[in-house]
Amino acid sequence: MIKKTLVALTLASTLTFTGCGYNTLQAKDEAVTASWSEVENQYQRRADLVPNLVNVVKGYATHEEKVLTEVTQARANVAGLKVDKEVLNDPELFKKYQEAQSQMTGALSRLLAVAENYPDLKANEQFKDLQAQLEGTENRIAVARNRYISTVQDYNTYVRQFPQVVTAKVIGMKAKPNFSAESGANKAPTVNF
Repeated sequence: MIKKTLVALTLASTLTFTGCGYNTLQAKDEAVTASWSEVENQYQRRADLVPNLVNVVKGYATHEEKVLTEVTQARANVAGLKVDKEVLNDPELFKKYQEAQSQMTGALSRLLAVAENYPDLKANEQFKDLQAQLEGTENRIAVARNRYISTVQDYNTYVRQFPQVVTAKVIGMKAKPNFSAESGANKAPTVNF
């Protein structure tokens, strides 16, 4: 009798846990982490290019110190943020990280705009190479962010579905924050000639 009860309980628990989604939740969580690592990798690539770009511009545009300082400060702000798995689970930390990266993007675009005023700088092979690498890196960042957004969407959809939602609550898994548009992104830029 006890043996039959244990077999029945084992069978019932096996059937119950088979559909709980625990393993899939773990796999999707790891996919989000891996996708985030690729985003960080591309941001790091950009951060590594910045000092070289700033040094090349410094040689030509010494009186543009304000822009060069902004770029250096933006890079320091990004480098000063502690980025670990907690960023993926804390919407506030994620937002701070996203804001720091946006600041870096803005500072770099101002630096490249300054470079437009210096024909000798634009003709410099090292600057052209760094600019091309930076443009390629920005494209890589966009691709990595898109992959991350898709991976988080898949994870968040799964973690909110029944019966996985029950399992997720029991083991403490929540929806992950995602990238959002920068403030003012919904407004068309003004172009004056």
